[in-house]
Parts: sequence; structure tokens; C-alpha cells
Amino acid sequence: MKHLALAFALALPAPAHAETVVAAHTIRSQSILTAQDVTTIPDDTPGALTHVDDAVGMEARVNLYAGRPIRYGDIGPAAIVDRNQIVTLVYDQGGLSIATEGRSLGRGGVGDRIRVMNLSSRATVNGTIASDGTVRVTNGPLDLASR
Repeated sequence: MKHLALAFALALPAPAHAETVVAAHTIRSQSILTAQDVTTIPDDTPGALTHVDDAVGMEARVNLYAGRPIRYGDIGPAAIVDRNQIVTLVYDQGGLSIATEGRSLGRGGVGDRIRVMNLSSRATVNGTIASDGTVRVTNGPLDLASR
């Protein structure tokens, strides 16, 4: 029986050593993270990053404090549209394509949804930021033309 218990104990896998990514120092929001900005600690924090590579090159969406875990919502792709920036609004539906200028009411990176004010009509629409910096109006009332 002792041999069976010993064999069973040896057959069990070793406990996994989970790591959590933390800020190496205080990082202000809107800063791009580098390898020197983050490190890992031996901990298993739910919802936190587990690989340094997931954080490097991303932008801090909030202030990150030294030694605290970095969660997925704390970072994101680098912003390419700033608040109050003039952007091109594009609406594509079937064969119809409309483009006009708008003022960004938010800040975001590729794939983020932001509100934009149409400069012609002063109407506010929602859109998704494309990789070229244009904002694609996807749904909701279309009010891109001037009144």
C-alpha cells in the first residue's frame, strides 16, 4: 500500500507556476509600454496578463502603479485618433459610399468605437476606427449630409 501511494504521488504533475504581469514602476495613462516597464511575479491573479509580450507595445489606458497586476482592460492598442481631431467619416452601404469630415469626441485605437460630430450637420454618430485613421459609421441613423 505504501508503494502504491508513493507511485501515485510521483505520477501527479507538479503544481503549475503561474506568473502575473505587473508594472515595474508607475506608468501614466497614454504611455506606450516597453519591456522595461513591466515584469512578472510568481502569482495567479484572475484577469491579469500572464505574459510580458502581451503588454509590450500596448498603450496604458489608465495609470498603472508599481507592483500592481496589469489587467486586459488596463491596456489596449495605441491610439491613432485623439479627442477633437478632425477625421474622415465614411459610410459604406451596398454601392453607396459617403465621406465627410467630423470632429472626434473621443480617443481610441484601431477597432475602438468612438463618437464623432459631423461638421456639416453637427449631428453626432458612432463609428469604428479603421487602421488608416478614418471612422467607419456602421449602424444607427445616418446624418452625414448637411441640412
